[in-house]
Amino acid sequence: MNTTFQNSLTLLGRLALAALFLPAGLSKVSGFEGTVGYISSVGLPFASLAAVVAIVVEIGGGLALITGLFSRTASLILAAFTAVATVSFHAYWAVPAEQSFMQQLMFYKNVGVIGGLLVLAAHGPGSWTLSAKYHHTAA
Repeated sequence: MNTTFQNSLTLLGRLALAALFLPAGLSKVSGFEGTVGYISSVGLPFASLAAVVAIVVEIGGGLALITGLFSRTASLILAAFTAVATVSFHAYWAVPAEQSFMQQLMFYKNVGVIGGLLVLAAHGPGSWTLSAKYHHTAA
């Protein structure tokens, strides 16, 4: 595959993944109390701390994906975060039947996102990154 085409696809993939995490993190900042309430509603402890962790992971991880800086590490952290969120918030097997279909869609969408993040962690951010621009290595 042509290097320019491969780097283009890798950049687009990073931006698409970031489009999921960065806006979610920013909305948690502006809707912090609602986020804490939602986390509490599923029975997770330390909801305020969990909300802060989610904000840091989603915003920091989203920015890492956009810039390509530390994207391998960020991809692994985002994959783990997404796995925990998926099981905690999209347990389709434990909801009423009328909610099961939507939760199952969200569950498997997140499984796909985790897959994309793992591929990014395995293969790296491509050459079109801020670290490549300044002749550093991308983590």
